[in-house]
Amino acid sequence: MLDGIMTGLTTAVMPFNLLMVVVGCFAGTFIGMLPGLGPISAVALMIPITYGLDPSSGIILMAGVYYGAVFGGSTSSILINAPGCASTVVTSFDGYPLAQQKQAGKALALAAYSSFTGGTIGAIVLLFAAPALASVSLSFQSSDYFALMILGLTAVAAFSGKGQVIKALIMTVFGLMIATVGTDVTSGTTRFTFGSVDLIDGISFLLLAMATFALTEVVMTILKGQHKEEEEQIDMSQLGSMKLSKEEIKQVAPTIGRSSVFGFLVGILPGAGATIASFLAYGLERNLASAKEKLKFGKGSLRGLAAPESANNAASTGSFVPLLTLGIPGSGTTAIMLGALIAYGIQPGPRLFLDNPDVFWSVIISMYFGNLVLLILNLPLIPYISRLLVIPRPILIPLILFFSITGVYLVSFNTFDIHMMALITVIAIFLKLLEFPMAPMLLGFILGGLMENNLSRALTISDGSFAFLWERPLTLSIVVVAVVVLLLPPLIDLYRSKKKPSTEVRGPETAITEGEG
Repeated sequence: MLDGIMTGLTTAVMPFNLLMVVVGCFAGTFIGMLPGLGPISAVALMIPITYGLDPSSGIILMAGVYYGAVFGGSTSSILINAPGCASTVVTSFDGYPLAQQKQAGKALALAAYSSFTGGTIGAIVLLFAAPALASVSLSFQSSDYFALMILGLTAVAAFSGKGQVIKALIMTVFGLMIATVGTDVTSGTTRFTFGSVDLIDGISFLLLAMATFALTEVVMTILKGQHKEEEEQIDMSQLGSMKLSKEEIKQVAPTIGRSSVFGFLVGILPGAGATIASFLAYGLERNLASAKEKLKFGKGSLRGLAAPESANNAASTGSFVPLLTLGIPGSGTTAIMLGALIAYGIQPGPRLFLDNPDVFWSVIISMYFGNLVLLILNLPLIPYISRLLVIPRPILIPLILFFSITGVYLVSFNTFDIHMMALITVIAIFLKLLEFPMAPMLLGFILGGLMENNLSRALTISDGSFAFLWERPLTLSIVVVAVVVLLLPPLIDLYRSKKKPSTEVRGPETAITEGEG
């Protein structure tokens, strides 16, 4: 192992490979900032360029583009509420409110620090534990994945405001329903396509995310008449300081640490990826927050911003575990990278770090350099990136529309997706006017397909019996945790409601006794 690490270090620090890290991070960050063009598009654009490079340099370049795009995707989420990629949708929940409160500089700086820490922790763990983590990943069966998805759905309360749990549950079910559109993977039959060939593959998550956030935000701005307001002359001082106080650092440091480790662990599970990691980390953090802190989530919470940013970057690093050690892509982006490795004549799998140690270890070591490069590149650019807020709304709104529609079209090159996006936007506006939260719908949509597929497999293995939920200790443990997470918040609220009246009753009695004494 030490020989392999030294081989990888020697390969990674070659001047040309270091240049590839810088180029990849810069290109990925820039592409990631454009709404709709996520890491998949960014890595796909790099494939023709990598054909003339040796395998190590080519994969290092694509890896740099990957986590650069995830890193940069937070910028458009924070500044204009148009997620750069699917994994930064959650970033907009608290990042955009912070920008509206003239704290864009602080939000971007915190996102940069969180992303760097998450990526670095992921790279260090990956360096020392990749072979061992592969066996852990292999031990997960369909029943475990199904239980994990149930645990993910219990985080729905994290995406609902006070008194909106029922609305959040309705939207989660709506998301699960949308996830059933398309072809059933188990039987191969089409469902809810209404005879349309364009719906056979289902509805894309990017389309749903851009419609419910970017386009809906634009239309809501127009409906409120804010697009006609005279633009104020915004100077840099109004964008807020980039510095975090000692109290704020103490507040977010445990969040970043927890979310980084959690995101990495989710990332190593094949098929999970950075998007699910960011949603689950946000839900976990809100459930751990105090009652007072919970009220800040969705309104500009620093913990609510730090959690998904740490988790998605750590998960991006973690997704290389199944790719390099098992030959299984952990996400859509790593699936493209799997194709690139095979094109190079390299077969990812258990023997990769023995047969091609230069590729295996150099990619892992380059991740640390990449995260360092991203931090150095992005922090000085924050004051200039923040000037996006100065762009007059009559110019900014058409730009958001253009990038959103173009980003969705470039994924499928199908005009049907544009029409579908417009329809979903209309529905989303109607629901938003009725104060239904959009995030639970996205959570239900993401987990719906994975839940259904793993439930089908688990039922097939157990001959149609639901006994699989308690037959394996790991599955049972996850289900128990899910039940606890689901029941704990209402039980705590019930306990507080019972305690509060009794305190109010005792107060006057005590006062009377003291007066008589």
